[in-house]
Amino acid sequence: MRPILLKGHERPLTQLKYNKEGDLLFSTARDKIVNVYYSHNGERLGTYTGHQGALWSVDVDPTSTIAATGAADNTIKLWEVRSGRCIHTWNFPTAVKVVQFNEDGNMLLAITEQRMGHQGMVYVFPVIIDVEAKQDEEPIIKFSSPENKFTKGGWSYLNKWIITGHLDGSVSKYDAKTGELLQKVMVHEKEVTDLQFAPDMTYFITTSKDKTARILDTKNLKIMKTFVADAPLNTGAITPLKDYVILGGGQDAKDVTTTGSRQGKFEARFYHKIFEDEVGRLKGHFGPLNHVAVHPAGTGFASGGEDGYVRVHHFDKSYFDFLYDVERMRPE
Repeated sequence: MRPILLKGHERPLTQLKYNKEGDLLFSTARDKIVNVYYSHNGERLGTYTGHQGALWSVDVDPTSTIAATGAADNTIKLWEVRSGRCIHTWNFPTAVKVVQFNEDGNMLLAITEQRMGHQGMVYVFPVIIDVEAKQDEEPIIKFSSPENKFTKGGWSYLNKWIITGHLDGSVSKYDAKTGELLQKVMVHEKEVTDLQFAPDMTYFITTSKDKTARILDTKNLKIMKTFVADAPLNTGAITPLKDYVILGGGQDAKDVTTTGSRQGKFEARFYHKIFEDEVGRLKGHFGPLNHVAVHPAGTGFASGGEDGYVRVHHFDKSYFDFLYDVERMRPE
């Protein structure tokens, strides 16, 4: 499984995102630019420039017409995917940590940081999937969580709920129409570092600095599976087709210079989704993995690291042929 190595950023990666078809891969980093690549060969399609701060999040609508980015310059920008033209900007009091389109692409979820006396907020904006349309400045709803800082979030299936992860390790479920808090559960001992949904959005995975990842049921926030790692985790993703989850993390970035890549535990880890066992690791990055994204068709994945590189992996035949020995609870 020889990766394609992409060096499009000067600073650590923050998020990777495949479009719905999986032919485009978007990347954001702390260097003010967004890159978009052809996922099958790593050729760079273009760069979106305009932000004045580190990029934290990117998403693209289901038709791959408009991309949204959230940044430390306290703005969300909408871009025409084809030309790289900025078509709209929303301004906020603090940095935007999460942007995500709903399933239909007609609403955009935004989560801002709690900082400098400002509450962390969740916003939902209406979006018109037309590059010439005038976008609405005002959100449909907005709400905060005064006692607990938001770190991650996303839409559930059918746009019914908004699921958020928090600094204290809890996960909350809000009504997407009213912003009412419906449920809150403690999931981790430390902050939630990533929250990614399964393809059908009926369950999702969370990762944390407490060295665990957990799969939760979207409907009742019940913990279904727990994966234990030997290093703090920054990211986790659920693979389609095969029953695996991919986890990434490693030793804290500030301590990286004191260890080699092996002791830092910078590998991408594969766990069996049902049996919770680790089945393999993939080396490559020279720093912690900051984000992992899986191809929508389940044919590969991309990882972005503290080292500024994006590594695009296409799964080979052995991955699809691999069978798990249920009797002995170990690989055949």
